[in-house]
Amino acid sequence: MSFRKWLSILGLSLLLVLFLVGGNISCQKKAEKPVAPAEEEKTIKEGMNELEGVAKIGYGKYLYVPAAQGFDVVVLGGVESGDASVLVGKEMKIRGEFSRQRPSILLADSIDVKERGQWRNIYTRTAEPVLDDYLDLRERENFQTLKISSFNKPEEWEGKGKAKIFGKLEKTTVTEAGQQKEMNIIVLSDDKGKEIGKIIVDGFTDYALYYIKKLVLFDKFWFYLNIKDTIDRKVRTKTHELFHADVLFAGLF
Repeated sequence: MSFRKWLSILGLSLLLVLFLVGGNISCQKKAEKPVAPAEEEKTIKEGMNELEGVAKIGYGKYLYVPAAQGFDVVVLGGVESGDASVLVGKEMKIRGEFSRQRPSILLADSIDVKERGQWRNIYTRTAEPVLDDYLDLRERENFQTLKISSFNKPEEWEGKGKAKIFGKLEKTTVTEAGQQKEMNIIVLSDDKGKEIGKIIVDGFTDYALYYIKKLVLFDKFWFYLNIKDTIDRKVRTKTHELFHADVLFAGLF
């Protein structure tokens, strides 16, 4: 082997060694790079629980904190303005009670928020739990599924009482007594996306509005309804508005 060829082989070998060593160091640095910890989920047990986290959604007396995954934190009395939405975005410590009689509820007993690095108590429960709009899974199972095929078939919804239906929540503008006002409607469509009809929403419970906020990433979901008056046939034929209803809950199933 010539001297020049021997030097070429030696040079290539050295480059290969340097490449391998450099790659190992690079991988090691990537592995050592700190990763921001995800918010730790708390295992909720029967009785009193303590957890820390940031509130993401709040409405009325209901609060969603990812650390209490699968549970809705209920704040009864004592919150300024009476609305849990004032707590959204705040880092907090929550002391709350879980009872198997309320399977998805964590009843807040006290809440501290972190301000300028210090914890300050901003809530202590002052009222007994009255959850008049709360619907647990067992109650939801009693809602029959509405199957509406046409706006001209009132027998498909009349007399059903409380039922659930899959649709899309929208706002529309109507004129009453010369005044324009916004109205909430649930738009129903068939499997091909063709509109079947519209349900006029007279009102929402706080629990329903809280869950609609949680479902912000979804266009359509299930509405649990208290069915009310059917729209007059002449109006129904013109507008495809089916009936009035109150929304008691909204969910993905």
